[in-house]
Amino acid sequence: MKSVQIICLAFFTAVFISCGQAPQTIKPIGLHPQNPHYFLYDGKPLILIGSTEHYGAVMNLDFDYAKYLDELSSSGLNVTRTFSGIYVEPQGAFGILKNTLAPAQGRYICPWARSQEAGYGNGGNKFDLSKWDEDYFSRLKDFITKAGERNIIVELDLFSNFYDTIQWKLSPLYVKNNVNNIGNIKDHREILSLRHPEILDIQEKMVRKIVSELKDFGNLYYEVCNEPYFGDTLALAEWEKHMTGVVVDAEKGFDQKHLISNNIANNFQVVPKIREGVSIYNFHYARPPKTVSVNYGLNKPIGDNETGFDGIDDVKYRTEAWAFILAGGALFNNLDYSFTTDNEDGSFVVQPGEPGGGGRILRNQFKILADFMKGTDFINMEPVKKEIIELPENSKSEFEGLTKGNEIFALYFQTNDTSVTKSEFKMLLKSGSYKLTWVDTKTGAEKAEDLKNHQEGWADISSPDYKEDIALRLERAKY
Repeated sequence: MKSVQIICLAFFTAVFISCGQAPQTIKPIGLHPQNPHYFLYDGKPLILIGSTEHYGAVMNLDFDYAKYLDELSSSGLNVTRTFSGIYVEPQGAFGILKNTLAPAQGRYICPWARSQEAGYGNGGNKFDLSKWDEDYFSRLKDFITKAGERNIIVELDLFSNFYDTIQWKLSPLYVKNNVNNIGNIKDHREILSLRHPEILDIQEKMVRKIVSELKDFGNLYYEVCNEPYFGDTLALAEWEKHMTGVVVDAEKGFDQKHLISNNIANNFQVVPKIREGVSIYNFHYARPPKTVSVNYGLNKPIGDNETGFDGIDDVKYRTEAWAFILAGGALFNNLDYSFTTDNEDGSFVVQPGEPGGGGRILRNQFKILADFMKGTDFINMEPVKKEIIELPENSKSEFEGLTKGNEIFALYFQTNDTSVTKSEFKMLLKSGSYKLTWVDTKTGAEKAEDLKNHQEGWADISSPDYKEDIALRLERAKY
C-alpha cells in the first residue's frame, strides 16, 4: 500500500511539474557577490541590454507580448521594462505614434476590477478600487513567465510621474474614474506625495498585492517610480523613499527578495550616498557616460534604462549604449518606438518627429554590444584609468573602457566627425605580446592584429578606418 502511495505521489508531482506549476528554482536576479556593480542570475554574471516597447505590454490588451518577447530574444537582448497600469496615457501623448501606453477605448487593463457603473474616461466601466482584477494579474504573471522562458529580465515600474492633468484624469485613482469617491484632487503634482492618506493607502495596497503575486519570479526587479523628479521634487523624494520601504516591508517574510531600483535623474546627477533598500540606480538619457564614473563608488549597478529625444537616427542610441556600458554601466535599455500593437515584432518604421528611434537594425547593433561584453571577463574588470591612454591633443575621438589588471582591455572609441577617421593613441602596457581585435559596432565584423614583443612603457596604437565609433578588445598573449 505504501509503495502505491509513493507511486501516486510521484505521478502527481510529475503532472504538477509538467503543467508549469513547479516551484521557482532560480533565485531572483541579484548583485554579483564578487563585483556588485553587475548582476548575478542563474549562477552567471550578467549585464542587461535591451530595446523596449513603450511600457504598455501588460496593460494594453491589444498588445501581443509573446511576439514582442520573441523579437527581443531573437535580437539577443535580455531585459524589458513595463508599467504596472496605474498610469496610462492618451493617444498622441509626447508625439508618439501608436503608443502602447495609450490603449484604445475599452482595451485598458490594470490591477483594479471594473465596476458595474459606466463612465471611465477612456471607455468602459469605472473601476472599483476595493477589488482586484484577477485577469490583470494572470496577464502580468504570464508576461513575466514568457519573458523568463526567453531568459529576459523584467523591470516592473510600479508607478510613474503624472506629467500633466490629462494623464491624471485617465488614472483609476482619479475620482471620476472609480466608484469609491477617491481621488478628488485637482493638482496632479500631489498624487505622488504623502499628502493624501486615502490615495497613499490605495497605492500601498497595490504594491503589496503585486509583490505578493510575483514573489516566486526570478527574472524580475522593481523600479519604484518612473521619473519622480518632475513637479514637487521634495514631496516626490519623500514619497519615493516611503514606497521603497513599502516594497522592502512587503518582502520581509520572503526567502528570496527582489532588487529595487530608483530612477535618479535625466542625463546626469551625483548620488551622494546609498539609499536604503535600493540596489539599482537608473538614469534616463545618460549623457555623458560620466554618470557612471561619478556614481561608481556606490558599488551598485548603474543603469541607463530609457533613451530618446535625440532624433531617430541609430547612431545616437548605439553610441549612448556603448559608451555607458564601457564606462562601467550594468544596464542599458533603449526606448524602441518600432514596437506597436500592430507591429509587436518591432517592424514599425519610426517616423521623424517621434521622440526617439528604434528598429531591427538598431537592435542588431545592441546585440553586437551584448556579444562583445559576453566575450569579456567584466566581473573581474574595472573602468580604465584615463592616464594610461593618451589621445593626441587634436584628436576627434573620445573613449571609455574597462580593464583587468592592465593586461586585458575592452575599449570603445567614438567621434562626432562624420567622415571616415581613425583613432591613434598611446597606451601604457606591460612587457609582452598582445592580441588586438577591432570590432565594427554596426556590423560586428572583426579585424585582428598583433603587437609583438612590446617593452614595458608606451605603445603606439592605431585603429582601422571607421565612421562614428569602433570597439577594441586587447589581451596580453600567453605562451
